Amino acid sequence: MVNGNQKFQAKITALVVDDDTTNRTIHRRLLQNLGIENQEVRNGKEAIDIHSSGRNFDLILMDMDMPIMNGIEATKQLRAMGIRSTIAGVSTRSMEERVQEFMEAGLDDYQEKPLTSAKLISILHKINHNASIVS
Repeated sequence: MVNGNQKFQAKITALVVDDDTTNRTIHRRLLQNLGIENQEVRNGKEAIDIHSSGRNFDLILMDMDMPIMNGIEATKQLRAMGIRSTIAGVSTRSMEERVQEFMEAGLDDYQEKPLTSAKLISILHKINHNASIVS
């Protein structure tokens, strides 16, 4: 059983992509509580820009509905750029067709908001699993 006080030993970095200040704050705190260094951007275009500048992250928490560039388009572009980070869609939208479209854009996981420690830990275990497959 994993508890909320668990700290991940490997240095994991995360990018929080969400236009809502409250959601970014919640996600940032959840990540920090697990000892995960993270950065925030407000939309998909900013996520593309930060990767274009050479930054890489182990995990990207991607909102679906954002201005300028939504999470579906940003995920497609990140994958087209060769970004192999674990990308987890985090959204309040639960319409099955939209979630399916988001998954098909290249997500590794999808969680409904609000994000909790348990949901985040479940996503993080996928990073460790993906890393062991890639290595």
